[in-house]
Amino acid sequence: MNYEDKKIVGIIASNVEPAVALNVIGHLAISVGKYSDEEIMGKPLISDKSGTQHLGISRFPFIITKVKSGKLKNTINLAKQNPNLLVADYPNDMLYTRTDDELAYSIGSKENDKLEYLGAIIYGNTKDVDEITGKYQLWRLD
Repeated sequence: MNYEDKKIVGIIASNVEPAVALNVIGHLAISVGKYSDEEIMGKPLISDKSGTQHLGISRFPFIITKVKSGKLKNTINLAKQNPNLLVADYPNDMLYTRTDDELAYSIGSKENDKLEYLGAIIYGNTKDVDEITGKYQLWRLD
């Protein structure tokens, strides 16, 4: 498999503060790592010259972008319609709940159209991911 065959794109709502954005991406990256296929990882362990082992990283590019909140919600809904894409999303509820049970209750008590999203990560074939996120601006501190 070629390095460019698949892609991982993190998307942050443009109104999210940098400290929250890092938290969002961290949580979503763990989720995508857990539920992705085995080919997402490069070498599992890499040894340096002294023999110390280091955990490997993703085999594929991982970029972080930003979009307006409304566009993020549309992006998530569109990506979830493609069965070939893995989509992890971060509803605003995650900031205001402490436990997994509280989070499940909070999200479970709302219709999807009432959820506000702060971020998402989409993983899949580069062509499919680019069709949805290809024109998004790279995230950076302004």
